[in-house]
Amino acid sequence: MFSTLQRPLAVTALAAAVAFAGCGSSDNGSSSTTKGTIPTVTKDANVAAEVPAAVKQKGSLVVATDATYPPNEFLKSGTKQIIGMDADFADALGKVMGLKLKLVNANFDSIIPGLASKKYDVGLSSFTDTREREKTVDFVTYFEAATSFFAKKDFTAKITGLASLCGHSVAAEKGTTQVDDSTAQGKKCKKAGKPGVKVLAFPDQNGANLAISSGRAEIGMADSPVASYQVEHTGQFKIIGKDYGPFPYGIAIPKGSGLPKPIQDALKVLIKNGAYGAITKKWGVERGGISNPKINAAIS
Repeated sequence: MFSTLQRPLAVTALAAAVAFAGCGSSDNGSSSTTKGTIPTVTKDANVAAEVPAAVKQKGSLVVATDATYPPNEFLKSGTKQIIGMDADFADALGKVMGLKLKLVNANFDSIIPGLASKKYDVGLSSFTDTREREKTVDFVTYFEAATSFFAKKDFTAKITGLASLCGHSVAAEKGTTQVDDSTAQGKKCKKAGKPGVKVLAFPDQNGANLAISSGRAEIGMADSPVASYQVEHTGQFKIIGKDYGPFPYGIAIPKGSGLPKPIQDALKVLIKNGAYGAITKKWGVERGGISNPKINAAIS
């Protein structure tokens, strides 16, 4: 999801208007996309018994997330509280395992390196489980999402998929599969004798949104729940083209931690008792729900 570009002070108001974080949320963190309540979740003795002894002794896990990606993870309006689908999953998973999962806000592209260096215990931030990422961390799949294209409402070019990006500019978050995909497509365009793709990678999703709204970039690429949220809550954008995917989201875990199995089994408990479905329904993302979480299930 990022780069280190600075946002000019002159566009601060515009950035606030189009940013994902807190967009459309009320003081209690709800929005037109959130609905329903989550059933009470309690400790499961069998799952708790699977938690490594060192983790049990500590009693908590530090969970890194990039809180600029609603409805998956973002800041409650006017506060530093992290809310969203992944925040609710973290809370519920911790309860099942008998642990406290402490969410910390981090740049997306710093999370996997932070897991490898033991700075964080878990990464729960809309990570696509990929074979390349599995070289560094383990994943437990928990959701599925496609990639969507979006643009300002007055955008008129015909975009049908990645192959139509030749000659266009794209904004996305540094470290995401969307940056990788659009960059790879640019090389394909040039190889075919066509104009390449100008890819602008930003430190967070808010920067990518601003680039599109200000005309610096023509097209945004993001996970389907996030692109849909952007369109619904800003009123400035529209979905264009056809989604591609879906791909599995994975909870990222350091290699050798002993945590994949208890996290996988905690997810199974949440799926069985209805809490998982209630969380996806609350955030309006039921279509991405899964029924069988797996360990390291990358498809590409």
